[in-house]
Amino acid sequence: MAVSNNSKPQPLIPNLYLCLSFNLSLTSGKIHLLHSTIIMRKIVFAALAICLVSTAFAQKDSTLRRILPASDKETPSNDHFFIQIGHLSWTNKPDSINTKGIPRSLNIYALINFPFKTNPHWSVAIGPGIASDNMYLDKMTVGIKDNTPSVQFHDVSDTSHFKRYKLSTNFLEVPVELRYRLNPNDDRHSVKIAVGAKVGTLINAHIKGKILQSANGQTLNDYTLKESSKKFFSKQRLSVMGRIGIGPYSLFASYSITPLFKEGLGPTMRPLTIGLTLSGL
Repeated sequence: MAVSNNSKPQPLIPNLYLCLSFNLSLTSGKIHLLHSTIIMRKIVFAALAICLVSTAFAQKDSTLRRILPASDKETPSNDHFFIQIGHLSWTNKPDSINTKGIPRSLNIYALINFPFKTNPHWSVAIGPGIASDNMYLDKMTVGIKDNTPSVQFHDVSDTSHFKRYKLSTNFLEVPVELRYRLNPNDDRHSVKIAVGAKVGTLINAHIKGKILQSANGQTLNDYTLKESSKKFFSKQRLSVMGRIGIGPYSLFASYSITPLFKEGLGPTMRPLTIGLTLSGL
């Protein structure tokens, strides 16, 4: 019986590709990697947007200095772009939740400043930013991915636990400030007061544990655990804030009116941050 020479062998590479893709699709590692990559892209894109806005502010101020006559030039506010570093606490925190270390917040904002034409001492500012809160827990775990009616804080001091364990939330925020400058013609040395509010949307919530230890404090495994989930957390946040200082330095306080967790899904705790603001541009 004759065999036709018209038949061609099928390429192996597409088959291997399909097999490899199928096998990878069955692993949880790929899913976690994709999820983490999406989160990091959101944070990076937001940070780049803030940098672009702040650069635009600087170019605008430089242009105004060149165009306006000397008599009409007004020293621009140096509070377009600022960074806040603060100490984080949870109000109404139950005694059963043990914390340690230095819980902290890091906020980065780029604001557009609108001086009042009738009074240069006053202005209003608004713009985007990123706010990150990190609370460190002492020999505890938080079941943010558990299939439970509400989030559970577990005391693991009598069993294996992580040496370092934190709960982090990251918000995309838009603050609005009412500002007062004692000397608008000498912004770098003027006393400044600002009050306002900020609204935000939750972009990420996760726990992170490092270095697994026994109940006696001996190292069992030097690895890092990270889990992300937003199901128990409030998706939006409304906060009030205020700051006072001189020139580029000021003290600030921020209090979240919205609780950390959704109503009925966790303790009614509200983040409170007090710290230092460094402003520029």
